[in-house]
This record gives sequence, structure tokens and C-alpha cells, in this order.
Amino acid sequence: MRLVAVIMFALMTAACDQEQDITGSTPACPMRNYSYNPRDMNQCVNACKSCDHGTTVTCATSCSLKGAR
Repeated sequence: MRLVAVIMFALMTAACDQEQDITGSTPACPMRNYSYNPRDMNQCVNACKSCDHGTTVTCATSCSLKGAR
């Protein structure tokens, strides 16, 4: 019975790991498109808007949280 429970748990865990992680692709976009300084607020907001399809407000908040000034 324990073996069945362990196998079921392993299968459920393996099924969760098959989702694609898209968060790793975000930093590559600004670097690929133009020279990018993540500490510069204007560059950070422009990169966020073009790469993440964000709005000025959400990108400004995101950049502030990342340390841009």
C-alpha cells in the first residue's frame, strides 16, 4: 500500500514539473534588443513595456522594486 502511495505521489510531482517556466526568458529580451541598464528607470520601463507587454504604471512599479532609479 505504501508503494502505491509513493508511486502516485511521484507521478503527480512529475506531472507538475512539465510546465514550462517562462520567467527565465524575460531577461534575455532586453539584452537581445538593445543595450540595457536595469538600474536606469527609463530603460527599465521601456524594456518592460516592449518585452513584457506591460503598462507604464506596472512597469514603473516593477522597476522600482528591482532597484531602478
